[in-house]
Amino acid sequence: MSSSRVVRASVVQASTPAYSLTDTLDKMERLTRLAAERDKTQIAVFPEAFVGGYPKMSTFGVVVGDRSDLGREEFLKYYNAAIEIPSPAISRIEQISKATGVFIVTGIIERDLGTLYCTAIFVSPGQGLVGKHRKLVPTAAERLIWGQGDGSTLPVLETSFSGTAERNNEVTTKVSASICWENFMPLLRTYYYSQGTQIYCAPTVDARPVWQSSMVHIAIEGRCFVLSACQFAQEKDYPADHAVADINARHPDNIMIAGGSVIVSPLGKILAGPLLGEEGILTADLDLDDCIRGKFDLDTTGHYARPDVFELKANISQGC
Repeated sequence: MSSSRVVRASVVQASTPAYSLTDTLDKMERLTRLAAERDKTQIAVFPEAFVGGYPKMSTFGVVVGDRSDLGREEFLKYYNAAIEIPSPAISRIEQISKATGVFIVTGIIERDLGTLYCTAIFVSPGQGLVGKHRKLVPTAAERLIWGQGDGSTLPVLETSFSGTAERNNEVTTKVSASICWENFMPLLRTYYYSQGTQIYCAPTVDARPVWQSSMVHIAIEGRCFVLSACQFAQEKDYPADHAVADINARHPDNIMIAGGSVIVSPLGKILAGPLLGEEGILTADLDLDDCIRGKFDLDTTGHYARPDVFELKANISQGC
């Protein structure tokens, strides 16, 4: 008997247009409408830092023991491209979600006083902004520009979706987000599994082929659907003076971030993607009963756990 607990989901592979907030939000609206109208999408995941931009190749003028005036000016430009919560930009994303009926999970660069955070937000068509997750550990040089999140923004949100066109019913599921190399943090993954995540969103800019192996592993380990949205970006998608890998070989079409967005089932089957070398939208039907079918023989925080040997403690009351 086929399941009626199906959610139609999309991952959106796209770049941030030259750090322009207006152009980025217009692009988000266009792509969300396309996913809603063409694919009947109910939940769409956008990449890491989609709003605000991912500063690939930037150094911000830093060497050990010194910072430069030019680097401070670059940080000012990047800071001004970030958004606050709440803000008119958040209201615009809420309007996009409401108008299209699509639950949006997107990476943003969040500005809070003088600090920037790499954040994922959850926006519901009916309720607006319902949660956020700040990246716990920025990777390598990202630590120059982003602060650390904490345990207060680790939501696993119970979310309801109206039925697809083929199934006129309401479906309730649990949604989480883990950003880029956070997905290599075993205890963070374990925490999300322990909260029952079924749609595990992984906004990223990691376009390496090995990323696909990690996404498949997480889907199998957590018996959850993994929705990984990566940016695809070229030099022309960045400001004209942005750093590049080879200043002597500049070309608008040079690839900065190569993509690799993918949707994976709880048993590790790739349902869509990976998409490489271009922008685009991948869509798949997620049969949520597959999460339970998978837990028949593996529930890493249930019958396949050994709480007498291992214990997970999560400080989720810590304030930002």
